[in-house]
Amino acid sequence: MGNVIISPEELEAMLDRSAKRGSRAALEELGLHDETAAKDIEDIRELLASWRETRKAIWSTVVKIATAGVLTFIAGAVWLSIRSNISGQ
Repeated sequence: MGNVIISPEELEAMLDRSAKRGSRAALEELGLHDETAAKDIEDIRELLASWRETRKAIWSTVVKIATAGVLTFIAGAVWLSIRSNISGQ
């Protein structure tokens, strides 16, 4: 086989075509190759944003419940202490 000489412009064009073919194939594999692909991506982004908000809300609720539990425990301990002091007199 002889040496093949390719100009930089031809190489650039070949690389561009290869990149476009590869990206099309990847999008087809993901099912994002049709007219509804933009809407699908938007839906996925909304779903991800909702998941992040839900995760924050769950952690906030867990912290609130834990705080309420600790405060209830402290209030009960204080109440028992006061009750034992009153009944002990």
